[in-house]
Amino acid sequence: MLSDTIHQLPQTLETRNGGMPLDLDWVRRAQANTSAIERRVATLPGRRSVKKEYQAAWLCKAISCIDLTTLSGDDTPGRVARLSAKARQPVRPDLLAALGMEGLTVGAVCVYHEMIAPAVAALHGSGIPVAAVSTGFPAGLSPFNLRLAEIEASVEAGAAEIDIVISRRHVLTGDWQALYDEMCAFRAACGDAHVKAILATGELGSLRNVARASLVCMMAGADFIKTSTGKESVNATLPVSLVMIRAIRDYYEHTGHRVGYKPAGGISKAKDALTYLSLIKEELGHRWLQPDLFRFGASSLLGDIERQLEHHVTGHYSASYRHPIG
Repeated sequence: MLSDTIHQLPQTLETRNGGMPLDLDWVRRAQANTSAIERRVATLPGRRSVKKEYQAAWLCKAISCIDLTTLSGDDTPGRVARLSAKARQPVRPDLLAALGMEGLTVGAVCVYHEMIAPAVAALHGSGIPVAAVSTGFPAGLSPFNLRLAEIEASVEAGAAEIDIVISRRHVLTGDWQALYDEMCAFRAACGDAHVKAILATGELGSLRNVARASLVCMMAGADFIKTSTGKESVNATLPVSLVMIRAIRDYYEHTGHRVGYKPAGGISKAKDALTYLSLIKEELGHRWLQPDLFRFGASSLLGDIERQLEHHVTGHYSASYRHPIG
C-alpha cells in the first residue's frame, strides 16, 4: 500500500539539502561518456518488464509521484479546479477499490503563479501541495530582481514548491560561479518552500554540461533537479536522466543529503513511466521511489495509466475520454 507515502513533502522525511561551498574542482572533474550512457539506457525498456498485478502496483506508485500540471496560456480557475479534483481522485473509485488503493492521490499540482490561489483553494484539506513555476518560466530571461520577486510572491500566495529555471547562458559559457550564486539567491527567496531547479537540458549542449550543472545546483541547495520546462524541443530523455541521477548519487555519497529528481516533458505513456521508475530503482535505490524524492512532470501521463489500470481490473481497454483530466 502507498498510504504511508502519500501527501508527504520532502521535509517530512529528509533533512533539507543545505548546500555547500562551490567546489569547482569537483565540477570540472564531472564527465559524461555518451556512448556508454546510451548503451546503458537502451537495455532498460525490454529488460525491466513487469506484468499483471506487479505492473498495476508500479503504476499506482507512478501516480503518487506525478506533478499534475497545467501550464497553458488559456488556463482558468475552472480548469485548475477540475485538475485539482483529478489530483484528489486520480483514478475512478471503483478501480481503486478493486486494486485496494483507496486514498491514492498525485504528488502535487503544478501551475503558473496566477493560478496558485485557485489551486490552493481547490486542494484545501487534501494534503496535496501546490507547485508554481517561476523565475521567468520557461526562458528565465526576465530581470533578476523580478525573478526573485516572483518566487517570493508565489510563496506568499501559498505555493509549497517552486520550480525555477536556471540561466542557460551560465552553463554554456562555463560560468559556474554565476550559476551557483543565482541558485543560492533562488533558494534563499524560496524560504521554507522547496525548490526544484529546472536545467532545460535540451538547451545545455552536452551531457557533460548536464552533469556539471546538476552538481552546481545541488551545491547551491536545490531540493530537486528537474530536466526540462516541457517547452523545449527536447525534454526528458533516458540518457539525460541517467546523467542527472548519477550526479544525485555522487552528491549523496559526498554530503549525505538526498536530492530529488523530476523528469518532465514528453512522458505520456504508462510504459515510459515504468522505465523511468526502474532506472531510479537500479541507480538510486528504493528510497528515491517516494514522492518526496521523485516526481514526474506530466499532464497526459495520468490518463494512459488509468486506462492500463482499467484493463488490469476488467480485461478491457476503454476510450481515453472516459478518463478526463480536466
